[in-house]
Amino acid sequence: MPDLPTPQDSTEAALFSECWDAVLAYADLCTSGSTAAAQLGREAFAHGIREARAAETGSVRGAGRRPARLPRIPLLLTAVRTTAAAWEEEGQGHKLDPDLRLWLNSDKAARYTGPPLQRPLALRGLRDLQQPDAELLWFAEVEALPLPLVARRLGLDPAGAAEELQQVRTLFRERCHRNHLDTPMDARCRSYARLLDAVTRSAASETPGDLSRHLATCVQCAEAAACLRLHGGGLPGALAGGVIGWGGLAYLERRRRAAEVRLGAGRPGAADQAAAEPQDAEQKARVARNGLLVAAVLVSVLALGVSLMPFGGEGDDLGARGGIDRQPVADPGPSLPSAPSLPPATSKPAARNTERTERPDPSGTPEDKSRHTEPQGTSSPTRRAEPGESGDPACRVEYDLVNQWPDGFQATVTVTSAESLDSWRLAWSFRDGQQVGQMWDASVAQNGSRVTATAADYNKSVPAGGDLAFGFLASWHGKNSPPYDFELNGHACAKSS
Repeated sequence: MPDLPTPQDSTEAALFSECWDAVLAYADLCTSGSTAAAQLGREAFAHGIREARAAETGSVRGAGRRPARLPRIPLLLTAVRTTAAAWEEEGQGHKLDPDLRLWLNSDKAARYTGPPLQRPLALRGLRDLQQPDAELLWFAEVEALPLPLVARRLGLDPAGAAEELQQVRTLFRERCHRNHLDTPMDARCRSYARLLDAVTRSAASETPGDLSRHLATCVQCAEAAACLRLHGGGLPGALAGGVIGWGGLAYLERRRRAAEVRLGAGRPGAADQAAAEPQDAEQKARVARNGLLVAAVLVSVLALGVSLMPFGGEGDDLGARGGIDRQPVADPGPSLPSAPSLPPATSKPAARNTERTERPDPSGTPEDKSRHTEPQGTSSPTRRAEPGESGDPACRVEYDLVNQWPDGFQATVTVTSAESLDSWRLAWSFRDGQQVGQMWDASVAQNGSRVTATAADYNKSVPAGGDLAFGFLASWHGKNSPPYDFELNGHACAKSS
């Protein structure tokens, strides 16, 4: 299995992070398991980066000419497809998704490697665009990134990014229309070509009945209609399906969900927050005034109650009698349930026992006592297994350092769970101050040296004895020791050697 290429500079390192996330998302769709997905992704990534670097360094002689190539992410996704086809030919097809294998052995797959004029129209149209235009179109339409973020990544003016995108979409449509006319087609398709161009230019145009029936039976013309119709929201699907091929729509949906998770879908924007600030200030002032009024009333009631309270004589007797039967406020020996229940799998308990003996950190660095504490009365079932203890662990973790460069590294984590899971959260600690920058197939949160990976929407369920896997990119300085103290839903995991 080839190693991932090392980024040449910080700009390429950031690009690698973004591209690898996309590659692994598609590789996971193409394979039958997380291990095969990581292997396919690594091989395709290494091959695709070499191809991209060769295209960027190689110059085409002649004024005004440039090599026709895809942007990096579509190029790498194409490398995943071609690597999967190579697996099928080499007898490794059992690692691939069964539906993909059927597709690879059909005429549909042959279109992507056949004569250029017969390849999908979206693929040809995207290749005909200048590199910055193609990247803008792909980031905004397929990767589902917000336009201001795309503008910053590509060095565009955010104020004019929307107009720039509209111009690129129109240019893409023109390229697709020209390529459609250049495509070899029969007389019936040729007769509908110009009509198809006319009815897809405006949302108000109605499609004639005979053209509608033709589009229902002709794949080539239906693909052209999807590329030419810029309204209606069909352009992302046309791009994903035309460039990637098999699994394009599934990849598109996965990237949209990943973008929502990364960017926190549903949170108010900056403009909404700015507009809401005066209202929030006024509301806080009202709450403060009401709180003072309530406090004054409570103080008055308390004073009245104290003035009416009897003192001495019978009152002392009542107090003494009451003290005979009362239990102490702090019970030194709380009763434990006969069968303590394990803590919920999806959340950490709020109450924590800070008196538990601290386990020494093998690195010699004092461990934060506020992190690994446990609820009172439940310390026995959730206690971590110390090194050398016997018993079957609830999970086993395999940590794989995939690649490393001077200030960063890539790793994958595979966990085998003894019990079935409806959702999962895996936590671990770093020894040397490593910081996770990006994670795929899980969402990440880091507090100091403690990292927590939470399941994505599409991989929450894990059968008993099954595996869950995800990967991440992180930075390191000085030393890059492997992580330790893995916990799955609050239960200690054994680390595979």
